[in-house]
Amino acid sequence: MTDTSAVIQITNLHKSFGQLEVLKGVDITAHRGDVVSLIGSSGSGKSTLLRCCNLLEDSQQGEILFKGEPVTWKGETHARRPADAKQVLRIRTNLSMVFQQFNLWAHMTILQNVMEAPITVLGRDKAEVEDSARRYLDKVGIGDKCDNYPAQLSGGQQQRAAIARGLCMEPEALLFDEPTSALDPELEQEVIKVIKDLAAEGRTMLIVTHDMKMAADISSHVVFLHQGLIEEEGTPDDVFGAPKSDRLRGFLSATQAA
Repeated sequence: MTDTSAVIQITNLHKSFGQLEVLKGVDITAHRGDVVSLIGSSGSGKSTLLRCCNLLEDSQQGEILFKGEPVTWKGETHARRPADAKQVLRIRTNLSMVFQQFNLWAHMTILQNVMEAPITVLGRDKAEVEDSARRYLDKVGIGDKCDNYPAQLSGGQQQRAAIARGLCMEPEALLFDEPTSALDPELEQEVIKVIKDLAAEGRTMLIVTHDMKMAADISSHVVFLHQGLIEEEGTPDDVFGAPKSDRLRGFLSATQAA
């Protein structure tokens, strides 16, 4: 059933890499202002789910809807591809992805990195984009680094620049794929603060994370994936405070011990 109030709705999603079935029928819904955290062991399908949501990976079965609009497909199973390139571009530009590795252009300043996509992809006015880019760099706490190059910034500063770049697209939702896992603990906290501030603003976010404290603090909904299926989901209080399944209890015990 289509939920027309959802920003992102995924139903019965299946994804395989050759013979390896990574997602085995997953349902996820994120309404405006929801912060949905995806947790689970390495290989459980979390990042693949996020990439399928943003159409960076092709799925073999299931529906993906953006603001009630279903992705149109051609072909079936491993030959299935999105049928409408303009629709793919529209969805991707409205679902800004922040990756584990920062993916900044080394030959561009931080300001140029943040401005690039709104100008080249969206065709927005350069002066208007520069104003927005400076505002978002101020927002993530590195407004003074506009003229620096990525190599001159710490990992935490680079990831904050990547978040500003995503925000400058004025997306409907932000997708975070392990945004802090490449950082040491001190720099990790810089990025977590930015993500918490965005959550407090009511931004719609899907977050793949290994940081259970962050997931507990900022999520409206937590999804525990195990071997390509949703093993358990609910509010942070439910998932972290009263886990029902042995698998989730074992996972949480292992993360606390680490």
